[in-house]
Amino acid sequence: MSPADGHAATAARPLLAAAAPARRRRRGFGSTQPGPAQWALLAPAQLLLLGLILLPSIYVGWMSLQRVTFGAPTEFVGLDNWAALIADRAFWRAAWNTFLVVNVVVYGELLLGLGLALLAAGWMPFRKTFIALLIAPYAINEVSVVAMWRYVLEPDIGMISWLLVRSGIGQLDWSVDPTDALLLASLLGIWSHTPFTFLILYAALLGVPRDQVEAATVDGASAWQVFRHVTVPFILPAVLVALLFRYITAMRLFSEIWLLTEGGPARMTEVLAVYLYRNAFRYHEFGLASATALAMALLSLAVASPYLIVAWRKMRHA
Repeated sequence: MSPADGHAATAARPLLAAAAPARRRRRGFGSTQPGPAQWALLAPAQLLLLGLILLPSIYVGWMSLQRVTFGAPTEFVGLDNWAALIADRAFWRAAWNTFLVVNVVVYGELLLGLGLALLAAGWMPFRKTFIALLIAPYAINEVSVVAMWRYVLEPDIGMISWLLVRSGIGQLDWSVDPTDALLLASLLGIWSHTPFTFLILYAALLGVPRDQVEAATVDGASAWQVFRHVTVPFILPAVLVALLFRYITAMRLFSEIWLLTEGGPARMTEVLAVYLYRNAFRYHEFGLASATALAMALLSLAVASPYLIVAWRKMRHA
């Protein structure tokens, strides 16, 4: 070490000594790095998640390797339940129906919710009344929603069915046509859950800096260019959050299908949640139902992974 380096190191010691308490202080309350106190405060919530999510998941995983039913001893069968699941054509049909309905519902809600959020974020009379009416469907129980729409769309006596026939469009014959039944289930899902997507996107639009919008307008940008290059980058995190939450919750689609058709006719409208319910509570094949539950969880994780990766990268670069 040269004499100059030695003098520099000597001069730096007081600065390092002064910085050390500051680093230690940053680990206390109000710091960005969690310390023992923060972990202690988080412990009850973590234990609650452990008891309500992790332990039941482990038990379901154990049941998926067993033959479990009423009136018979539990028997370890290894991967037999998974093999039966993969070989069952009804499972793959239910998975395909779930994939179709979930994508129609999620992206239909996104487009409709974004359009309504843009409308509400701009100038409009009676905005509060409009928002109150818009979010009202989200407060209605899913069973009530299905019962109400099933009545007004009843092929024989439904008011909307009568109007569709009178207008020449033709009625939704959802009681016998699987395509019409899945379409109706998708429309019910969009009607019920669009308010959730609307609220997230509306809050994000209110946070878009007005000065940047005005600057882009002054520079000659069109409304589409302002939306594409200014608005979208600011609301993209909210869009990802809305897509992630709705994908995860939409995978549990059950009420709409079960109350409309119970998966019929001939199990053609069955989705994964109905397939699980039928195996567990109709056929009492709890091992096969557990394997189905894990398959649904893995499918949800696979669908959510791209959005989680994008959100994680944005957080890391923020």
